Amino acid sequence: MNAPAAELTEQTHRRGGGRLGRKALRGAPIASFPTLVRQIPVYQMVPDEAVELIHEESLSILEEVGCEFRDDEAIALWKAAGADVRETRVRIDRALLMDLVSKVPSEFTLNARNPERTVRVGGKNSIFVPMYGAPYVRDLDNNRRYGTLADLNNFHKLAYMAPALHSSSSIICEPMEIAVPKRHLHIIHSALTYSDKPFMGIVTSKERAEDTMAMAAIVFGEEFVRDNPVLVAITNCNSPLVWDATMLDAMRVYARHNQPLILAPFALCGASTSASAVGAVAQVNAEALAGVAFTQLIRPGSPQIYGQFMVTVDMKTGAPMGGTPEAAQMMYLMGALARKYKLPWRTSGFHVGSKLNDAQAGYEANMLMHAAILAGANYIWHSAGWLEAGLTCGYSKFATDCEQLVGWYKYAGGLPFDDFKDAMAAIREVGPQGHFLGTQHTLEHFEKAFFMPSIMDFNSYEQWKAEGAKDHDTRGREKARNMLADYEEPKLDEGIADGLKDLIARREEKLPDSVS
Repeated sequence: MNAPAAELTEQTHRRGGGRLGRKALRGAPIASFPTLVRQIPVYQMVPDEAVELIHEESLSILEEVGCEFRDDEAIALWKAAGADVRETRVRIDRALLMDLVSKVPSEFTLNARNPERTVRVGGKNSIFVPMYGAPYVRDLDNNRRYGTLADLNNFHKLAYMAPALHSSSSIICEPMEIAVPKRHLHIIHSALTYSDKPFMGIVTSKERAEDTMAMAAIVFGEEFVRDNPVLVAITNCNSPLVWDATMLDAMRVYARHNQPLILAPFALCGASTSASAVGAVAQVNAEALAGVAFTQLIRPGSPQIYGQFMVTVDMKTGAPMGGTPEAAQMMYLMGALARKYKLPWRTSGFHVGSKLNDAQAGYEANMLMHAAILAGANYIWHSAGWLEAGLTCGYSKFATDCEQLVGWYKYAGGLPFDDFKDAMAAIREVGPQGHFLGTQHTLEHFEKAFFMPSIMDFNSYEQWKAEGAKDHDTRGREKARNMLADYEEPKLDEGIADGLKDLIARREEKLPDSVS
């Protein structure tokens, strides 16, 4: 099993662990699970021949239709590489494409400012990452409102405290009170200050990506960030078949620093793709491969993440839908393609359309996380907080998602047999009509044998009613409050903290207060 000690610490915290357990935990470090190494088989939904068919059609799309790269420097790089370039349309020969894709390492190390939180991405490794980009929050009083910097600080604190989250993301929610040109500075400062886990970069302009790297250099050292991954940044292809200048600018900044990018088409299936799950995958695969290949023109051998954001569109209203069966099926296909190319790959975990942390949210989340785990995803994003198709981050949803991730961590870690002999001995000890509650085996294993959530309620109706008849959403908000009350900041070195503040002050003097 992965992280038995960390898991035990978390479960002891949830259940109290008795007087001695609570006393020990007051001085214990924040538990953090290492990289999840999956010990269960991947599931391939279609035969190899079907995967090969999609692959071949994707290559044909890039050869015959081509992909737009709307940036002069990108066009120059493609011309120099030998692609067929006509204005901004780039048609890529399959041999050139696959040669570039083959340069991407199949695994890489993602470094954290606390080395104990450093993780591996790719292969049989999986990491869980919170959501990104919500303008709204559903707060601790269950009100929907615009996000603030205080909310963002809180979500970074919760991400730090959640054992099964391996990253703090960055823009979990937008701090809407801060001017857009200056907002990125405070987002990255929050991620680097309130958590010591890996984080995510900003991609909304070349200058903001450069500021992100400058802040990372203060924390990790200039020499280190020149070659070693310390963050992941997301770049989206505008489906169908357009990589725009903003994304390409960010790609150049991060790839030149050897920082991994998620090359993820943003596809609303049925609107920006054909109304076909397999047709959508063929298109999105072509878009993602074109992005991956471009990064290798910038820095051959730089680590990258093949990705996708694929949701189906409600054909009655045009609204994006969350955990649909088609979204899960497309995830399985993308996983099979990623394995074919030996690329680390990203998908979404608890991406839902529900407005509340309710039964719909649970159904949607389970549909997608099950597919993500069984399809072998390496970077499982949007794994905490996501509501309302990403427009809202919920405190209750964040806390309940984090608890569920502990269960998914156990699930994907496989079924251990290390205590099987002792369990068989306990059967012989108890015999017929006895019970196992007092056996030595039970006393030694009860805290870590089974997933024991604290937010979910398994008490009798009478006990539940006596304790306030609280629903799951209410218990989630209470859990989030309690986590924040217990938070202790993982302090930065004073010189590093001052360096970040100085950089922010200098950059804010130069940046406008509004977007022109």
